[in-house]
Amino acid sequence: MSTLPEHISLWGELADVDHELRHVDVDGVRTRVLRAGSGPDLILLHGTGGHLEAYARDIAGLAADFRVTAYDMVGHGWSDLPDKPYTIDVLSDHLLGLMDALGINSAHLSGESLGGWVVAWTAAHHPDRVERLVLNTPGNIADKPEVMVRMRESTLAAVRDPSDETVRRRVEFLFHHKEMVTDELVNLRRAVYGRPGFLQAITNTLVLQDPEVRRDFAWRPGWVGHVTAPTLLLWTDHDPTGGLDEAELLLRWLPDARLHVITDAGHWPQWEKPGEFLRAHRDFLVLGKDPV
Repeated sequence: MSTLPEHISLWGELADVDHELRHVDVDGVRTRVLRAGSGPDLILLHGTGGHLEAYARDIAGLAADFRVTAYDMVGHGWSDLPDKPYTIDVLSDHLLGLMDALGINSAHLSGESLGGWVVAWTAAHHPDRVERLVLNTPGNIADKPEVMVRMRESTLAAVRDPSDETVRRRVEFLFHHKEMVTDELVNLRRAVYGRPGFLQAITNTLVLQDPEVRRDFAWRPGWVGHVTAPTLLLWTDHDPTGGLDEAELLLRWLPDARLHVITDAGHWPQWEKPGEFLRAHRDFLVLGKDPV
């Protein structure tokens, strides 16, 4: 029996799946995009400081049912880093620009953490572009100051000192089972955080952890109530950014929503529990039923 540890690699996961990785011009922003599969369009959005590899364990499985598009949001990953605040409306406009560039009129959207915030905002303000919506651990719906401080400080510490230790600590924050954090994932983050100009870029992203800036985009029933797309709230029982009490808030505000809780996982159920993550997407987006 091999003594090698299990290694989770995006390229290993995609070894037998046709796919393309390229950069797309989105209104002057060079945007890194990975696409695979065929069928209804499904677009995946990562979280704060993240990149498309957040879905390394899911793209191949989702590609069996969808034309999957995963990308690095503006100011993230290996996309361009223009120097301006990446508020939710800016990130939403970038998503819509990418859809235009790829010829996608409307799509299912699935966003994790910050990505969940962006897709909900997009669905509220551009309902004709969204079919169904998955909000995956969108986090801190209640604007808890301690969560904003922790997110800001841990992210800045890792970008200012992208050593193995600080970046690993930042990535482990996302996991309930921290032993699942791979060296490859940490090194990917280190490469992103070490990019020239990335400190300014993450500062531009973390404006959303400033209560004054956040106020204009904070989760509120006034705009959340305009989300007409059927919505799945995907939560976990160990998310460090928001508990089930915050999921209950969204359930009351969203006109057409249901909740599915993935147990024994943290902020990244798409990595810790890919089988259940895939089943939930297939049940809700393909079969049109609530996940069990």
